Amino acid sequence: MKNILSLVAVALLCSFVTADIRAAEAGPVYELRIYTVHPGKMPDLLARFRDHTCAIFERLGMHNAGYWVPVDAKDGDKLYYFLQHTSREAATAAWKTFGADPEWQAVRKASEASGPIVVGVESVFLTTADYSPAPAALTEGPHIFELRTYTTNEGKLDVLDARFRDHTMALFARHGMTGLHYWHPTDADKGAGKTLVYLLAHASKEAAAKSWAAFRADSEWIKVRDESEKNGKLLIEGGVKSVYLTPTDFSTIK
Repeated sequence: MKNILSLVAVALLCSFVTADIRAAEAGPVYELRIYTVHPGKMPDLLARFRDHTCAIFERLGMHNAGYWVPVDAKDGDKLYYFLQHTSREAATAAWKTFGADPEWQAVRKASEASGPIVVGVESVFLTTADYSPAPAALTEGPHIFELRTYTTNEGKLDVLDARFRDHTMALFARHGMTGLHYWHPTDADKGAGKTLVYLLAHASKEAAAKSWAAFRADSEWIKVRDESEKNGKLLIEGGVKSVYLTPTDFSTIK
């Protein structure tokens, strides 16, 4: 009897876990896409998005959440953008429809008459962290944005999330940094279970440097960091990646 009850308990637990996974997969998801562009082709890519692609995305149910290019030349000829989908399944269906769309095919062919534009595409599907703030309009710009990616040591993502939820976000605000959105990748090969991706807005790159300097020197931050890492470092060596971005003229976020 005890064995039967144990099997029932395991079966129920598995059903709850499966339900949670399905709920996460069914909910709204974001997709970060990074296009690497052939030298000299960025104006062509931006024109294609501005004049055609963004509208096609919206027609097919993919919401344009923001478009940026790197501030610094060292970060390459790249276009960063976020799409919002109603679900992962909807994203798959929309991309399939997009690839076969006659308008898109005609636009791509015309824009690439003098040669290919895009060298490669990276795609990362993301779910919103439970502490990510509700979308809010930014004060008058312009702004510089910072996309940051943190990779944690095994089993440390929950601790990092707690640190952000309970302390870091408020400290960012104290030092003039606006946290717009916080995400976790959904796929194992993209860092699921060990990665935090988030987007900050700054008044300028110079303002960002001053804000980060003040944040790192903040006695509350130092205390919080040390307390959270008393059982080991949260991030792997070299586990922080940052790229400063400037919005395109057609970005919905500026």
